[in-house]
Amino acid sequence: MLQPRLALTGLRLPFRCLSSVIPPRAYSTVVREQEKPAANETSSSAYDTSISFAPPPTRDASAVMRTYKPRTPGIRHLRRPVNDHLWKGRPVQKLTFPKRGHGKGGRNNSGRVTVRHRGGGHKRRIRTVDFERAAPGPHVVERIEHDPGRSAHIALVRSQETQKLSYILAAEGMRAGDVVHSFMPGIPEDLLQSMGGSVDPGVLAARTAWRGNCMPLHMMPVGTLVFNVGLRPGKGGQLCRSAGTFATVLSKGVDAQVNPDETEMVYKDKDGNETTKPLSQREKQRRQRVVEHITIRLQSGEVRLIHKDCCATVGVASNPMYQYRQLGKAGRSRWLNIRPTVRGLAMNAQDHPHGGGRGKSKGNVDPKSPWGLPAKSGYKTRPKWKVNKAVVLPRVRNQGKRRRGYH
Repeated sequence: MLQPRLALTGLRLPFRCLSSVIPPRAYSTVVREQEKPAANETSSSAYDTSISFAPPPTRDASAVMRTYKPRTPGIRHLRRPVNDHLWKGRPVQKLTFPKRGHGKGGRNNSGRVTVRHRGGGHKRRIRTVDFERAAPGPHVVERIEHDPGRSAHIALVRSQETQKLSYILAAEGMRAGDVVHSFMPGIPEDLLQSMGGSVDPGVLAARTAWRGNCMPLHMMPVGTLVFNVGLRPGKGGQLCRSAGTFATVLSKGVDAQVNPDETEMVYKDKDGNETTKPLSQREKQRRQRVVEHITIRLQSGEVRLIHKDCCATVGVASNPMYQYRQLGKAGRSRWLNIRPTVRGLAMNAQDHPHGGGRGKSKGNVDPKSPWGLPAKSGYKTRPKWKVNKAVVLPRVRNQGKRRRGYH
């Protein structure tokens, strides 16, 4: 017989007081790697945003990852970087537009799949990010936001002169309340007057090369870490825009002490006598290229020459712990517009060169792509041997039998 349900309204149970004694269950834990701040670093409370060209506050660099207790199988292996400083609300409506008609599941205009493993995903709005940062003057960081279209974070900044809002790529350590500048239009007049009316490279670097400031590459000191690097003058940044990426300024044309207007070159002959020789056209172009370009090194080790008037932002791209995340379940990949990847071994023979057969077998063939091209053994990267086709070696008959001892 079913018992009647008791009305718990106004009922005082004797164990109600235990809620204040027993701590609540924790669903996640934070793994922190604490670093002791240096003794000469100043606290963030001493930072005044009203001071022009003030350096950003120093903050503790802590690498933090958040793990979860396995309440469900989907969060057992879930790992996320802790970004509690991100804005919890919606983005600015006028700086976004809906992503409609852009995601076609990896298909081209004829409907054929050209990029595999794409499709689905959550509905998004594309943020219009200012990669060029041509607006001069100080900009106050309103907040740091998450952008679903990129791995790095973006910062909503407001110009103190025009009160105009815009999105920029956030540097690591940038927080709400910081003041960033853009020196792409040139050096401000008040900064130039503070240096005595002439440009002092050392003073200029000390006053401008701060985290989050955007400036031409020729204003960057050697050894500076930069991101959002441009490839053409007058165009926005194109390199090092992903989370945690940066480039290093190796050398500048002014450091080479090369005069592009020279017409003769002094060299020594075998006897040690100095003689002059007119510069060739190739040598003149080389010297001009050295003067007009900046040498930077990417994280891959590649060294590139970038024009000195290209833009770059001081610092490292935000969210550097993004590479250590783990999604935890297949559903999160589907939310990110990523479809499953099926092994060729599990397919039919008509779908993949490795497919078909009884049991786990790929037909005793070399590893191939779905289109029959070799997939491993350095097919794309190994240099081809230079074989002289004119030389034909004589063929020795029964060579195998002699080697095995039959002869």
